[in-house]
Amino acid sequence: MKLRALQRRMARAVMAPLTRKERMRRLAVDGRPMAQLAAQIIKPNDRLTSFERLEIYNRQYWFRVLDGFSEDFPGLRAVLGDRRFEAVARAYLTACPSRSFTMRNLGSRLEPWLRKHPEHALGRLELALDMVRLEWAEIEAFDGSAESSLRPEDLAGADPSKLRLRLQPYIHLLDLRYPVDDLLLAIKHDAGTDVASNAFNERQRRKKVSAVARLKPAAVYLAVHRVDFFVYFRRLEREEFAILRALQKGRTLDRSIEIGFRSSPIPVSERAEHAAAWFQNWSSLGWFVSAEGSSR
Repeated sequence: MKLRALQRRMARAVMAPLTRKERMRRLAVDGRPMAQLAAQIIKPNDRLTSFERLEIYNRQYWFRVLDGFSEDFPGLRAVLGDRRFEAVARAYLTACPSRSFTMRNLGSRLEPWLRKHPEHALGRLELALDMVRLEWAEIEAFDGSAESSLRPEDLAGADPSKLRLRLQPYIHLLDLRYPVDDLLLAIKHDAGTDVASNAFNERQRRKKVSAVARLKPAAVYLAVHRVDFFVYFRRLEREEFAILRALQKGRTLDRSIEIGFRSSPIPVSERAEHAAAWFQNWSSLGWFVSAEGSSR
């Protein structure tokens, strides 16, 4: 057997879902006996059969990816509850197994998968999707690439009708229906609190999740960004969000501002002041990285 074929067969066996008792399955995905497959790719020793040796890798793979998935999505776990979350994790990782060298990407396909399988959310689909989007954005903001930030003097004399600004690659703009940013911060705070009773912690999480789930959906605009290797959630006004989203899509500066204030209740006489304050804040955070087509 060639090395590549052996590697692929080994990977399929190791990544095969475990039984309910967390043991290796007796039959492979293609229906063949797993013991037969194990004998073809791994030798027995004086203590363990080929099946038992392969089972060690199979179980350790699943224990590790399930643990990593849980670490990445504590908010979703709180929304769904422990038992439902475990079922979601196993179903998702079975349907969307790891295809990356790093576990960082385990949840990269979770949002579209959950949209296709709403039955897993138990009536909390919109809340669960908001939390998944936030937690994935947090992961990407933490280690996303960064470019040299523009300085205010870099934009001096630029023509707004031609100027295009790009945002730092690590910035993610989210339009949500629930205040999951506050909920996730509260969940993480509780997890880091030294409380003697785990049951007490669980009750507190359930109360907070239930309180948010009972809220009437309302627009929440959020920027997930990074400062000095710490990820922050920054609430945005609707107009702020619209301007940044337009810039992110490649619109010119003046067009982005026009889009941002479309149907805005902010009086026309006050819009320039608001826009100036927002741009000053964004620039101080180093959010802009390049200017294209500027006219001096």
